[in-house]
Amino acid sequence: MKHLAVFASGSGSNYEAIENAFLDSNKEGCCVSLLVSDSPNAFVLERAKKFNRETFVFNPKNYENKEKYEKDILDRLIKHDIDLICLAGYMRIIGDTLLEAYQGRIINIHPALLPSFKGKNGIEDAFDYGVKVFGVTIHYVSKEVDGGKIIAQRAIEYYGNSLQELETYIHEIEHELYPETIKKLIKGN
Repeated sequence: MKHLAVFASGSGSNYEAIENAFLDSNKEGCCVSLLVSDSPNAFVLERAKKFNRETFVFNPKNYENKEKYEKDILDRLIKHDIDLICLAGYMRIIGDTLLEAYQGRIINIHPALLPSFKGKNGIEDAFDYGVKVFGVTIHYVSKEVDGGKIIAQRAIEYYGNSLQELETYIHEIEHELYPETIKKLIKGN
């Protein structure tokens, strides 16, 4: 059985999509074992209650530095025998402590077709630029923000003028592509 940890800072819709994809852990050979959040008021914590999921919530301001809170996270990952970390709207840059311990085993979802439109406003930046092909990228996490090796991408054409509508389409793609990609990684594809 493979064990996942999902890191999230916000509403947690991708977290919920991942949980739903692995409800039958015996069939999938994988389960979500831990949710990590840096935001005690994040709605993702309410979603985690639905799944009776163990959570680790921390406030980075309560730590001396990133290394200290990542060491605390690492202790919990080890305790839960985590095989793969899935960032799902986690708004912190992963530091050396986790990168070294989980090299090649941390993935992220980004709401744009990398390598274009890196950073936290990928959808909005692409929309403002006027592109007509949008999409989602899943990639390995590296020291460079949104710069790790690309694992999967899915694109859509959009000619509308509503950022909100576009965001809805992008989230629908995320909720399909992320669990599909995790399943492929778990099965070694």
